[in-house]
Amino acid sequence: MQKTAHQSRTADALKKSAVARYLQLAALFRRRIETGEWEVDARIPTVEELAKDCGVANMTIRQALSLLEEEGLIERFRAKGTFVRKRTRRDLWCEVQTDWNGLLMSRDNAEIEVLGMENGVTPSDIPEGIGSLAPSYIHLKRRHSRNAEAFLLADVYIDERIAAKIDPADLSQKTSMRLIADIEGVEIKDARQILTIGSADLEISELLGLPLGEPVAHVQRVAVSRDGTLALVANGIYRGDMVRVDIKLLT
Repeated sequence: MQKTAHQSRTADALKKSAVARYLQLAALFRRRIETGEWEVDARIPTVEELAKDCGVANMTIRQALSLLEEEGLIERFRAKGTFVRKRTRRDLWCEVQTDWNGLLMSRDNAEIEVLGMENGVTPSDIPEGIGSLAPSYIHLKRRHSRNAEAFLLADVYIDERIAAKIDPADLSQKTSMRLIADIEGVEIKDARQILTIGSADLEISELLGLPLGEPVAHVQRVAVSRDGTLALVANGIYRGDMVRVDIKLLT
């Protein structure tokens, strides 16, 4: 039987991506639940129907559905079929600020956990044409949570020459930009923020409590001191189901 245009597009998209097909399909099926295409308490298509629609083997569909079942989104019954039990949550409360004052503010009820700290490090992922590297940096690995649920992982690099002026207690209390802004004698002449979209790998999935392949927002923030040195390089990874970006186009 000839494939429909929809089936061909789905199969082609699955083949072109480097992500395992069952992970791609799990993300696709979550989206169908999230949008209400697959309603709560409704029976979803059979494994055979989904396999035909997506152009994959039955086993691939079963792997994808197993992930959704582990997350409590669906429930499977022998001889009865598979039913949606709840919708995926989208709690877009975490706003990525786009101005300097906003970047200095902490999230309401947020807690910052320092997962690790290392001295004498040089960041490798830096934007071009913004500033020059300092001789060495301290590297903080932090996790931000609200109500015991993680929403942000951050790798923060601070010029080691000024990091000694930071109160150790502030490392688990202040945003990365606030850490720099509050250092006496440090003047920031330029600051940038770059946002890109990606998907959760194994480490991100574990630390943020996300399914593999789920959308995440990568946000890089840099601050340049008066002498042209990168005083701060902060690479953050936000949960895609909690973050939003509001940009005012007119004043």
